[in-house]
Amino acid sequence: MTHRIELETHLASLLESGRWADYGPNGLQVEGRAEVQRLICGVTASLAMIEAAIDQKADALLVHHGLFWRGQEGRVTGWMKKRLAALLRHDINLYAYHLPLDAHPSLGNNAQLGLKLGLKSEGRFGDKDLGWLGQPEKPLSLDALQARITLALGRPPRVIAGDERPIRRVGWCTGGAQGHFEAAINAGADAYITGEMSEPQPHLARETGVAFLACGHHATERYGVQALGQHLTTTLGLDVQFIDIDNPA
Repeated sequence: MTHRIELETHLASLLESGRWADYGPNGLQVEGRAEVQRLICGVTASLAMIEAAIDQKADALLVHHGLFWRGQEGRVTGWMKKRLAALLRHDINLYAYHLPLDAHPSLGNNAQLGLKLGLKSEGRFGDKDLGWLGQPEKPLSLDALQARITLALGRPPRVIAGDERPIRRVGWCTGGAQGHFEAAINAGADAYITGEMSEPQPHLARETGVAFLACGHHATERYGVQALGQHLTTTLGLDVQFIDIDNPA
């Protein structure tokens, strides 16, 4: 057993959550029972994820996307009431870590995605150095990189081909980081991997020759929370299970 405050203190120190100006609060978002032994981890604190934690008799839920975000109205109605009511009724703690979990050098989403794709990190780029720059073991064709992503993530990416140059250097940033594409281009990437695509990115890919691959916000952010859960099993002896709630985004 670990006290909920001890767990939050451990995670805050590990992820350096206090140094991040984020889009929502990092740490304990909803207080539940005092002692934590069984912990469920997942990507987003959706009602389906909360109900899965209830089914597993969890003491705590650890996610990347929590309940509270900058710009929300602050009223507890509708979907927010349903999620909060379920957590409070079953006395489940909710912990959420957003940018701190993206950025962690070994357990974070970007670190883990690089490992999944066989990319050796060689630097950072972009706002807050959230983007990662690295190399495959040997230059890849765009088709080979696309096939590697499909195999690793279980879904094909949406691809804007650029000039189809050999891929010697890859930039990546998980989730909704399409806005970092220009920084990846400036850092020397031949291809950029992220979760989502917006209107400007196809034009930039075609005009600069740098390939853009949108691989899914959810799909690219499943791995940091799993690595963090494994860490908590090793260091604190918690019983941790990852649950993947399907999301096509």
